[in-house]
Amino acid sequence: MASGIFAILDDVVTLLDDAASMSKIAAKKTAGLLGDDLAVNAEKATGFHASRELPVIWAITKGSVINKLIILPIAFLLSAFMPWLIVPILLLGGAYLSYEGMEKIYEWFVGHEREEIAAEQTDDPQEILRKEKKKVKAAIRTDFILSIEIVVVSLGTVIEHSLMLQIMVVSFIALLATAGVYGLVALLVRMDDMGFYLIDRARFANGTYAALLHKSGTLLVVSLPRVIQLLSVVGTLAMLLVGGGMYIHNIGVLHEWVHGWPMMLPELLAGSVVGVMLLLVMALLKKLAPAT
Repeated sequence: MASGIFAILDDVVTLLDDAASMSKIAAKKTAGLLGDDLAVNAEKATGFHASRELPVIWAITKGSVINKLIILPIAFLLSAFMPWLIVPILLLGGAYLSYEGMEKIYEWFVGHEREEIAAEQTDDPQEILRKEKKKVKAAIRTDFILSIEIVVVSLGTVIEHSLMLQIMVVSFIALLATAGVYGLVALLVRMDDMGFYLIDRARFANGTYAALLHKSGTLLVVSLPRVIQLLSVVGTLAMLLVGGGMYIHNIGVLHEWVHGWPMMLPELLAGSVVGVMLLLVMALLKKLAPAT
């Protein structure tokens, strides 16, 4: 009896050790995606009234958790019974990200209506919530596509192992993608609050320490608008890179053709081409819509 318990414990320890080792490998392979995920979602989580930033980020985080709960079991089932369907799903996701990224770039050049910030154009609480809800839904849709990519890449690192190990490793990476990314997003959008806190603390300090607190706080406050602008640019490029990467890494002919090209150039080019094509298709459909 005792020997049986020890054998079970030994199996559990071995499984946990294997899960830890494979999680490190999966984390390395998805590091770039997690960075892109951070850039995209930080850009999506901005543009709200300061008092609503954290509630909105929390709403997006909950949506991201639901996304993972939907994607994870489907990914395991597809891997077991319909692995051929994974690549088409990735390509559809890549098309969506490429379109969204190129649409942003198009708007930079031709101009677009400034995004409404809650409480800036209306005092009606219901209208404020409606605007927030619209942006949150858009952010959750983008998170869904990025989550598919992260889960599939993670799954690929343990595809030859047992189902239990797959579940443990991929679930850990999915948790990291949600808690880590949105935790950092929350810190980024509250930079100004941290700055004001340091400036306030400087009033109760003396000498060099007070000057350091004041300068640090001022730097955080002044930097926030520039950081948000930078995240907007980086997030847009990340959407093109991730979207294009889904085509480059899942279509053998393209992968072989761009072999040896400078890093990230193939993904950016593929994302841009797919995005432009979809922009043209959408523009054509909009022109034809009134006539139908």
